[in-house]
Amino acid sequence: MRSVVAAIAALGACWSLACGGGGAAPASATVVRVGMILTYSGPDASIGEAIDRGAELYRRLHEQELPAGVELQLIKRDETGPTPDVAKRLARELVVREQVHILTGGQWTPNVSAIAPLATEASIPYVVMSSGTASTTRLSPFLFRVAFTTWQHSYHLGQWAARNGLTRVSTIVSDYAAGADAEDAFVRGFTDAGGTVVSKVRAPLRTADFVPFLERVRRDKPQAVYGFNPGGPEATRFIKAYHDLGLAAAGIKLIGPNAIVPDDELRNMGEAAIGVISASHYSAAGDRPANTMFVSEWKKAYGQESVPNYFAVGGWDGMAAIFHLIREQNGEIDPARSRQLLAGWSNPDSPRGPMQIDPDTRDAIHNIYIRRVEQVDGELRNVEFATIPAVKDPWKELHPDAP
Repeated sequence: MRSVVAAIAALGACWSLACGGGGAAPASATVVRVGMILTYSGPDASIGEAIDRGAELYRRLHEQELPAGVELQLIKRDETGPTPDVAKRLARELVVREQVHILTGGQWTPNVSAIAPLATEASIPYVVMSSGTASTTRLSPFLFRVAFTTWQHSYHLGQWAARNGLTRVSTIVSDYAAGADAEDAFVRGFTDAGGTVVSKVRAPLRTADFVPFLERVRRDKPQAVYGFNPGGPEATRFIKAYHDLGLAAAGIKLIGPNAIVPDDELRNMGEAAIGVISASHYSAAGDRPANTMFVSEWKKAYGQESVPNYFAVGGWDGMAAIFHLIREQNGEIDPARSRQLLAGWSNPDSPRGPMQIDPDTRDAIHNIYIRRVEQVDGELRNVEFATIPAVKDPWKELHPDAP
């Protein structure tokens, strides 16, 4: 089988509609093609939609900042879910047929892992807007993550929990790569700070019924349960099962990363979510001027009832990084120069607060906020009440030589 590079060479200099370029541009325009692979259909479409909406919002509000004569073409593909084979095929088509200059999206760790070698082979920058598994950026020197790592949330939440009165905690996570990563992160942070893990439970990804798994936790009688799942509707099912089983009434607190109480799911969760404590790099309730603007523009674009979540801010900052590449290179995207520009790129005005790309790990450095679900002005919000500033990925600091 021909390599991606060989396939591109065979196509030669074909950059027009004949190669599926996705639409005609003025003859004088410099066209930058960006391939975005997300989940646009199926049970996890709401996550892909949030990322896409964040990216599109940034694009619409900042399009005038592109250099004169430069056009951005965003070519979207639906991976349908955590399907590595599909994601790899779509990425290959974007690179070979569409001849994209930049890849982005990155909703699922297994899919990102499948795409990363193609980015390396074709020397194409891959701006990852999600995928929280810590080791992902080590898969390709062309991969830059603007989102978060699960360890940034869960390791520090574990330490915070142990230092704030919790000594016995059970864990329940979805059984896939990110879930295992989340479990390891929380357990390491919690036990390093003196806590004891009572039990570990794993539930199938996309389970419709969390009751049997939470029932095991209730029998163990911990002070709290740490939960992790992909977010979206699955998070709502988890919260309602936790409430219906009476764990909160029994004094078992619920803590976890942002995925267990996404801002846009709080309305669906209702009062069952009140009091849940989580760690995140973002909250729609964050009191920052850039976030106030972001939420306001989001509601104008997508409806007053719509709320951006942490996936949305990944799309927003991912597009900001892509615009940076285009502006600094005047639309002439060079792989080596792109890597230099992305390593250390910063956005002091991100809705999440100041953030930058760590030049050593290619992960985001940002604040981690400890949040509590509260009712404010008749709405449920993730209210930030503690801040851990400028957090790097703890996993890479603890495992400097791991692949």
